[in-house]
Amino acid sequence: MPADVVQMWRLTLALAAVVIVVVAMLLILIAVAATRIDRHAAAIWAAGKDIAANTVQIWQLQKTNATAREILHVAQGIAACAASIDGRLARLEEALTARRGGAAGS
Repeated sequence: MPADVVQMWRLTLALAAVVIVVVAMLLILIAVAATRIDRHAAAIWAAGKDIAANTVQIWQLQKTNATAREILHVAQGIAACAASIDGRLARLEEALTARRGGAAGS
């Protein structure tokens, strides 16, 4: 074989080896980047689940506030009835005292 052909084969093999090494390095870098992206995506997913778990209670608080307003409304009605009963008891006591005083004086 002529020296030029052998030299061309060696040059071609050297270039192929360089290309293979560069491609292998790029594939390794892509794999490392993909792993890093996957790790960050998992962290984002976990943070999202935590946020969802923490904010799910907000609508429950709105429901609790609505229930508290209903309880307040009922409690105010009970307080009004209790005040009415107190007033009637006070008037009854006055009426009974006035009758005793009137009956004792007769």
